[in-house]
Amino acid sequence: MNLFRALLTVSGFTLLSRVTGLARETLIARAFGASQYTDAFYVAFRIPNLLRRISAEGAFSQAFVPILAEFKNQQGHDPTRALVDATSTVLAWVLAILSVLGIVGASFVVTVVASGLKNDGQAYQLAVTMTRIMFPYIVFISLTSLASGVLNTYKQFSLPAFAPVLLNVSFIVAAVAFAPRMQQPVYALAWAVIVGGVLQFLVQLPGLKRIDMMPRIHLNPLKALAHRGVKRVLAKMVPAMFAVSVAQISLIINTNIASRLGPGAVSWINYADRLMEFPTALLGVALGTILLPSLSKAHVDADPHEYSALLDWGLRVTFLLAAPSAVALFFFAEPLTATLFHYGKFDATSVIMTGRALAAYGVGLIGLILIKILAPGFYARQDIKTPVKIGVGVLIATQISNYVFVPIFSHAGLTLSVGLGACMNALLLFIGLRRRGIYMPSAGWSTFFVQLIGACLVLAGAMHWCAISYDWIGLRHEPLARILLLGSCLVLFATLYFGMLWLMGFKYGYFKRRTK
Repeated sequence: MNLFRALLTVSGFTLLSRVTGLARETLIARAFGASQYTDAFYVAFRIPNLLRRISAEGAFSQAFVPILAEFKNQQGHDPTRALVDATSTVLAWVLAILSVLGIVGASFVVTVVASGLKNDGQAYQLAVTMTRIMFPYIVFISLTSLASGVLNTYKQFSLPAFAPVLLNVSFIVAAVAFAPRMQQPVYALAWAVIVGGVLQFLVQLPGLKRIDMMPRIHLNPLKALAHRGVKRVLAKMVPAMFAVSVAQISLIINTNIASRLGPGAVSWINYADRLMEFPTALLGVALGTILLPSLSKAHVDADPHEYSALLDWGLRVTFLLAAPSAVALFFFAEPLTATLFHYGKFDATSVIMTGRALAAYGVGLIGLILIKILAPGFYARQDIKTPVKIGVGVLIATQISNYVFVPIFSHAGLTLSVGLGACMNALLLFIGLRRRGIYMPSAGWSTFFVQLIGACLVLAGAMHWCAISYDWIGLRHEPLARILLLGSCLVLFATLYFGMLWLMGFKYGYFKRRTK
């Protein structure tokens, strides 16, 4: 398999997902601004998202994919299919029960996640109602995660990468067609989450049918629970859930703090999240998606050289593309925010506040992406305890950082703490891989970093000049001119960055790597 081609495939569909995601956020910003309505929606949406990351995309994928790859490579089709059926049965039943509990206890959950909303009775009640509407999303998105894990293990990356586009399309249709017709317009966004979750699962079924891995959910979960493969997945999933929970606990604490910083703070951070997640998804998620099955296979094949080479390739791609992205978030945050969100009810104050949160994310962006590459280095070896231990330390460090930075930078202090915590997490993961001899860097890293730093310095200068030379907020009344100006700047920046690397003798051919 050509890793770079696979990366382009996943990143291409991820780019489509992020572009439609930005379109959805722009429409939401235009319609609702940064207000009590958006605060309530983002708090409510964060709750099933947190559980999704804990139970599905995070802990489940880390535990399930390596074991699925082992079954596929060593035991053949029928045992692998039986594992998929049993796992999907247990997952569906557990999450259905969890959804019912979440609907019943929605008011308690909202209080835990964002107690500051209680100061605004309307926002609190909106959040409770939307939490009840959206909680079943966890069932559909978790089954989507299972389907994605199966397809990725069979080196079919297109459908899993495309699926998130459908959630964004659901949001866009809801915001444009249904919200204006509803007595409480923001509820349209909550129903869009459910529709999007169903669509993301359904779109992957044809791919599963082609490889004869369509999951069959049985009525007897106890029988499925007795499957030896499921027992192994659950045994790995418990520490994995704790590992993922550490990050999500930090996110809950940050949301709670933001809800106490006044109206709009939760929304400013959320809009910054959407822009920050653009490079993290294109690079971190995409690379992690294609590397985990290949790393798992290299581990099963007992091929340490291939294992190390895969990590080396992933790290170099990350630094090559994450470094300019981090520079952009830090030096070009306000132009990006203004061009994408500064319409309708999203005012100049929201541009400035969102820009500050985004710039703070730029400090730690490389760490946020590196975690997606380094953590699979442990997960593929079915070692989940090490990331757990590191995650606990990072949680403590992040909250200490909040204590220091929030009084100084307000809501931007929260995003700064997250970024610095991610850098600490990535560094500790790297040290762990090196000390155990799992990862052995290839030659040429010193030259690579010199070239990278030189190109980034030139890029930073160009971005700073463009950011201060134009009145990006004042161009609100000339949206087309602002969009064209932003596009021209981005083309200039890309040309400068890759051109400088080429002038310094950077070797692009290294990245056209194939895996076994």
